[in-house]
Amino acid sequence: MLQKNKNNLILVTGATGYIGGRLIPELLKKGWRVRAASRSIEKLKSRPWAAHSSVELMAMDVFSRESLERACAGCGAAFYLVHSMLPGQKDFQTADREAAENMKAAAEGAGLERLIYLGGLGEDSPDLSKHLKSRAEVGRILRSGRVPVTILRAAMIIGSGSASFEILRYLVERLPLMITPKWLETLSQPVAIRNVLEYLSGCLEHSETAGKTYDIGGPDVLTYHDLMRIYAEEAGLPKRLVIPVPVLTPRLSSYWIHIVTPVPASIARPLAEGLKNPVLCRENEIRSIIPQELLSCRDAIRLALERLKHDAVPSRWTDAGKMPPVEALYEGDPRWAGGTLFEDRRSCQVKASPAEVWNVVSRIGGDNGWYYADWLWVLRGVLDRLAGGVGLRRGRRHSSQIFPGDALDFWRAVEVSEGKRLLLTAEMKLPGKATLEFKIKPEENGRCMLEQTARFWPRGLLGILYWYLVSPFHTVIFSGMMKSIGKRAQQRPLPSAGV
Repeated sequence: MLQKNKNNLILVTGATGYIGGRLIPELLKKGWRVRAASRSIEKLKSRPWAAHSSVELMAMDVFSRESLERACAGCGAAFYLVHSMLPGQKDFQTADREAAENMKAAAEGAGLERLIYLGGLGEDSPDLSKHLKSRAEVGRILRSGRVPVTILRAAMIIGSGSASFEILRYLVERLPLMITPKWLETLSQPVAIRNVLEYLSGCLEHSETAGKTYDIGGPDVLTYHDLMRIYAEEAGLPKRLVIPVPVLTPRLSSYWIHIVTPVPASIARPLAEGLKNPVLCRENEIRSIIPQELLSCRDAIRLALERLKHDAVPSRWTDAGKMPPVEALYEGDPRWAGGTLFEDRRSCQVKASPAEVWNVVSRIGGDNGWYYADWLWVLRGVLDRLAGGVGLRRGRRHSSQIFPGDALDFWRAVEVSEGKRLLLTAEMKLPGKATLEFKIKPEENGRCMLEQTARFWPRGLLGILYWYLVSPFHTVIFSGMMKSIGKRAQQRPLPSAGV
């Protein structure tokens, strides 16, 4: 067992991801000191646990061995919670392989006592999905080094905000009738997120887990069809009619998931391919080493729905998205040097305080809508989705809180300065690069000036044509949105929105 002292840090890679963002509070509860590492220091700074006295923050890139070595230095153990199965990552297997080799070398160089890795269930066979093969390969690479590695293999993780849960949720809620692939009857052993976190953190307290591999799963063995039925019952929905057919391949299934759910095809396809393989625990030794109450699938779904209902989702699958540094948004030649930059800048005086205006601006998007001509935003989201983009269904993690790095429909928050500024960068399919910025400047007599700027850096002639095509819509949408924000801020104060 590692000793909890000031000289023994625990490194958590992927600290702003879905698992890492939830693991760190659990480690802190158990008295560990944590070095939270992720690509973006701004995303790290925005997390609720960032200011904890036992947390160190560090920017780290798994594709830079030197960066990983700095992150590992002085740590006693590390959690490896990184994967490259992200939108825009064409070859996640090669990327995962490179990152794992870097982590192995950095761990050896720093003299870590332990590595703990969360992989995926699935037996080695020719028809194993690429996703599960990659997860297994990462484990083999890490174990080939000199540092003892504990590998936990999990099937589908059920928890509010996970990609697997979001797929299940939207499929069941949106489709009373489903034409489904035959893998719907494949057996699996899902596990609740809280049980996964307890196993991960518990490994640090049990030295006998070093160098071992354990299968972790919940108490239920069931099919995806069973999960759909349970979800419908817990969500109070009528029974869904499911018609399985043999012609829906994982590729076709991923496109259907892309259209119906917020999860893009690039992520949905590896997950759908994994569902064709039975994923069951071969052994349950971990249960006696780290005993805990295992939640049934029904209980796990019920708890996830409760979190959604009360707007209490601490992390989502979208948290892992890449966030460009602010300066990268302004790369390229300025207009005076011959570069092309289009701007739509609007401002208006609002008879409200900066805090009251911020409470409106910070709630934009998601279920709150865009305050004007929402049907046009929905149409743009549908077109983006059909083009292979993220669309509007990603929504937002919280109805009022917004952190740097948060996904917000087809935007991502890059800079969040409470009461002053919100900068969003577009993640929709575009022939160029776009940002949307809100600035709030205080004035006399309890008033303020609201400034809204849309910027677009076109890519080639197509980008220029695109700007001129959408400019008439900007005139309508952005003007209406500005007026609506001002009106809402003046009508009544809203509950304070945190950042």
